Amino acid sequence: MQILIAGASGFLGGRLVPYLRSAGHQVTQLVRRPARNPGELRWDPAGGLLDATAVTGKDAVINLAGAGVGDQRWTAQYKRTLQTSRVDTTATLAKAIAHAGQSGQGPRVLLNSSAVGFYGDTGDRAVDEQSPAGEGFLADLCKVWEAATRPAEDAGTRVVLLRTGFPLARDGGLLKPLYLQFKLFAGGRMGSGRQYLPWMSLPDWLDAVAFTLDRDLAGPVNLTGPEPVTNGEFSAALAKVLHRPNLLPVPGIALKAAVGEFGGEALASQRVLPGVLVREGFPFAHRTVEAALQQAVSATT
Repeated sequence: MQILIAGASGFLGGRLVPYLRSAGHQVTQLVRRPARNPGELRWDPAGGLLDATAVTGKDAVINLAGAGVGDQRWTAQYKRTLQTSRVDTTATLAKAIAHAGQSGQGPRVLLNSSAVGFYGDTGDRAVDEQSPAGEGFLADLCKVWEAATRPAEDAGTRVVLLRTGFPLARDGGLLKPLYLQFKLFAGGRMGSGRQYLPWMSLPDWLDAVAFTLDRDLAGPVNLTGPEPVTNGEFSAALAKVLHRPNLLPVPGIALKAAVGEFGGEALASQRVLPGVLVREGFPFAHRTVEAALQQAVSATT
């Protein structure tokens, strides 16, 4: 396939590009700086600027762009950054796809990043792709983010909304700071530990993205593991894999004091099931959180 990808330099994009290329796909990366090689194209999503020829003739577009949710304290300004970095990129791509579709040369599929934050705090209630949106800043953000794909969908492009949980890698994402804490004998659960954490192994995440490229799927797809666990269970599994104690919980009030509003969202319970992947027979390589953590901490890259 000829694939155009935005957000290729991020935690997930940086892993997806070589994965796709190793599978024989030709990948072109969208960059905000001047292009340095034939595999890059410059664009300006903040200004809504992307020539429709960038998507013309492509088989697929993958959009993973967006500022890191946990990178900074949630000031009013950074919350605007979280939204614009997602909505502007998505709207710019969807507009270009729609324009290319007018000549019948638009991509067949748009895989657009979203997040399980769409469901809000679900408590002990299990949710899947048929469940409604929840409440809170992240849920509201996901709704407008996903809605920005509408021009591409209206133009006849198959749109898949990748509602990602927490892919596990030792050197990135959720696991990176936790790995260090546990290695230093300072690990433990967050808050009560009763809140559900929607984990997924990184290899399964990569395979699931490729799975949605090849299948006739549209709409939301939850990218999470098949067996949800609580934060307490996750912490116990990580301690077991690393042969470390699980003794130093982070009180919820301390987390909120340290990182503000994001701390409250981090303590939300999200019992999210990968309903579409299970229904379509996706072959999970790591069905348990312990297997996923073992893979993550033993991976060489």
